[in-house]
Amino acid sequence: MTAYKYDLVIKNGQVIDPALGFGKKAFVLIKDGLIVGVEQETATLKKNLKNIPEDKIIDASDMLVVPGLIDVHVHLREPGREYAETIESGCRAAAAGGFTSICCMPNTSPCIDNQETVKFVQDRAHNSDARVYVFGAITKNIEGKELAEIGDLVSVGVVAITDDGHYVQNPDIMRRALQYSKMFNIPVAQHAEDDFLCAGGMMNESFQSTRLGIKPRPAVAEEIAVLRDIALARVTGARLHFQHITTKRAVDAIRRAKQEGISVTAEATPHHFTLTDDEIGKEFNTNLRVNPPLRTAEDRQAVIEGLIDGTIDCIATDHAPHSEEEKDCEFDQAPAGMIGLETCLGLVKSQLIDKGYLNWADAVRKMTINPARIFKLPGGTLASGRPADITVIDPNRKWKVKAENFKSKSKNSPFIGRMLSGQAAVTVLGGRVVYKR
Repeated sequence: MTAYKYDLVIKNGQVIDPALGFGKKAFVLIKDGLIVGVEQETATLKKNLKNIPEDKIIDASDMLVVPGLIDVHVHLREPGREYAETIESGCRAAAAGGFTSICCMPNTSPCIDNQETVKFVQDRAHNSDARVYVFGAITKNIEGKELAEIGDLVSVGVVAITDDGHYVQNPDIMRRALQYSKMFNIPVAQHAEDDFLCAGGMMNESFQSTRLGIKPRPAVAEEIAVLRDIALARVTGARLHFQHITTKRAVDAIRRAKQEGISVTAEATPHHFTLTDDEIGKEFNTNLRVNPPLRTAEDRQAVIEGLIDGTIDCIATDHAPHSEEEKDCEFDQAPAGMIGLETCLGLVKSQLIDKGYLNWADAVRKMTINPARIFKLPGGTLASGRPADITVIDPNRKWKVKAENFKSKSKNSPFIGRMLSGQAAVTVLGGRVVYKR
């Protein structure tokens, strides 16, 4: 077998790597699953590429080449609900969306609160189409009553802890979780909605919830939860990450905490910077039923402003698959969640970049190096020696969201039928092409 200087070359693309401050047309060179270099065309490079076969060259002309996208909030459903998603199908969906790394949430059945379940997920994810990093549970069985064995979880590779889907209501337990997390230098990721204020709620508390007669989940539930946990992060000095932030006052509180120097980070989802609760009154589409709920136009704009000024560090999907049977019911009976891995990039381009809120470098930063640094993941950059995880984006491709095209096992998306701009063209994982449109 002939040994070539490079195993894979991506040529003629506009390379954007915020971590390197690089944004120009260049070649990305890959060998043995690692980035060898990012180089502009020279006579020497031409000579080195002369004998590389065509099947080892990806022509990215008129496209963007960025570090592999990272999604720090994904529900893979396995173990326990494989009918909605499996680790394999979730990773296929991730690759189709341009994601090379995803962080899976622990609210499976059984939940990921022990070493054996962590290892199960890691084993199932081996040789899949995306890297899977595991978030362990804060409390045993995500019941909020007793801390999980955090040290044991970290020892087998957990990168953060969260009871996502549930707020850690007891402040003493949350304080101790933060103290333990500081010892192990991992973040605590919090779903910030006070349980008592949200009990039984199905949508945002607003004119719409009153008009529709649907029990609400008020915005103040998020604000109170955020303020309490900022205070606990201040006193413990631990790293705190807020998941899927949705309200104006929560964004304001996080902004002030960062200005104070508290170690706080946050994420926002495409559906929260795209949709509002007005959509629910137009059609009782159960795919609009999410936790935290879709908020008002004012809240949506505050989330966008938080993305613009850096208050919100990451864009994450909260990909939450549900079967068609689960969602085929009355709105107030439907489980919360929508899928998002395959529509995220198109929504970022259509809602944030096309409207002038972010440029490509800003958006890529929130989907690559920022999440990599917060959760200490190995990707996020095209620096030499790093894993060759790369996303090639067709920035201007117009496409229609169709249920039959989803790689996910579930189809619960409110964006079906919507025209979007921007889509992953090629996804490379460790130097291996795992998706090509």
